[in-house]
Amino acid sequence: MRVLGVDPGLTRCGVGVVEGVAGRPLTMVGVGVVRTPADAELSHRLLAVEQGIEQWLDEYRPEFVAVERVFAQHNVRTVMGTAQASAVAMLCAARRGIPVALHTPSEVKAAVTGSGRADKAQVGAMVTRLLRLSAPPKPADAADALALAICHIWRAPAQNRLQQAVAQHQAHTATAAHAANTAHAAHATKGRTA
Repeated sequence: MRVLGVDPGLTRCGVGVVEGVAGRPLTMVGVGVVRTPADAELSHRLLAVEQGIEQWLDEYRPEFVAVERVFAQHNVRTVMGTAQASAVAMLCAARRGIPVALHTPSEVKAAVTGSGRADKAQVGAMVTRLLRLSAPPKPADAADALALAICHIWRAPAQNRLQQAVAQHQAHTATAAHAANTAHAAHATKGRTA
């Protein structure tokens, strides 16, 4: 499985590609940051983020895109920029038919470090260790993008099993309901003709 992790942001949008499967050593395929100038117009910054993500999708051809789920922070301007960059990443993936998964920061931290309250240094250290890198990726946004990709690779099998179980349950329920309706309709028809 090849996953592009995206740590959304307007000034620095972290991107990282990880390949592998749960239970086996993972490999970093690429890591970087899409940057935009803070003094540029918002529309131009979003366009730059879109172009950067498109380049990563062209070059690395991921099977999945994992994006950090935006959560409320104290600084509304920061949240807005993060949410806008997140939407651009999801749009780029959807345009190509690539499935998108959203993971909260605490889910990612818990998956990578074992603690949902880990700090950026702990996340960077574990990403370095898990991917067998010589040093933590810089800036932290790049390490966070790799952590998102790792989290998705590790969580996807369980999520897929859960989704399949729900789909099977819904199909079974629909089949049972259809059978009950058919039996009821047949009984009602038989009662009218007797």
